[in-house]
Amino acid sequence: MPELPEVETTCRGIAPYVIGETITALHIHQRQMRWPIPKQIDALKGATITDVSRRGKYIQLHTGNGEAIIHLGMSGSLRITEPKEPKRKHDHVEWLMSNGHALRLHDPRRFGCVLWHKAGTPAHPLLEKLGPEPLGNAFTADYLFDQTRKRKTAIKVFIMNSHIVVGVGNIYASESLFMAGIRPGRASGRITRNESERLVDAIRTVLAKSIKQGGTTLRDFVNSDGEPGYFKQQLLAYDRAGEPCTQCGGLIKQKVMGQRSTYYCSFCQS
Repeated sequence: MPELPEVETTCRGIAPYVIGETITALHIHQRQMRWPIPKQIDALKGATITDVSRRGKYIQLHTGNGEAIIHLGMSGSLRITEPKEPKRKHDHVEWLMSNGHALRLHDPRRFGCVLWHKAGTPAHPLLEKLGPEPLGNAFTADYLFDQTRKRKTAIKVFIMNSHIVVGVGNIYASESLFMAGIRPGRASGRITRNESERLVDAIRTVLAKSIKQGGTTLRDFVNSDGEPGYFKQQLLAYDRAGEPCTQCGGLIKQKVMGQRSTYYCSFCQS
């Protein structure tokens, strides 16, 4: 699943090709996504994209009329291509730009969404209850410490809750807890203020590093074959079960928490 760094990389990748451009045509080849694409999305036709932003894992294409809210789901991707390039089987939505480029949403599993939010109306329900951005000023050690008080939820599950903080997915939760020296199964309420500071710093560091490298899966958006590139950055804990810990040499362990694979070092994390 594309996580926050991949979504941020997507925003940065498409922005130079769409900001300031008018949407000359909108083609919806498959309306049945996670939720049906609303007919109000037609308000994008003839509108100029003024900005591209991200809230959590949602991509926002801003116009004077309102914004398109896009989620990539489990397998979705956005790419810039030429309109004459043949449409692929799972290219469900296509925006044609005044500069001659096309923006296409590709989603084989159709767990993503394209929604419309009219300008001047209250925040969209999907966005209004999201927690702070992990790289923003509101996500502080004091905030995390206060939120964890009297909570029995495992800290890894806790920081993956988008109502607490957005965008800390499974890979980045494991990596951040490893960097902070905190065992993922610890009850959130047992995290100290000092550990909260270490964890906030680790989350910021891990996400910023991943964004700089282009995410753990997505790399670029204008390839000759129209495919986004894929690579994996060097991970310290995630998906390294049975391999030696980079800090102590002990073996990285794996367990399932919240139905997700979790990786940790029982010596370096307590």
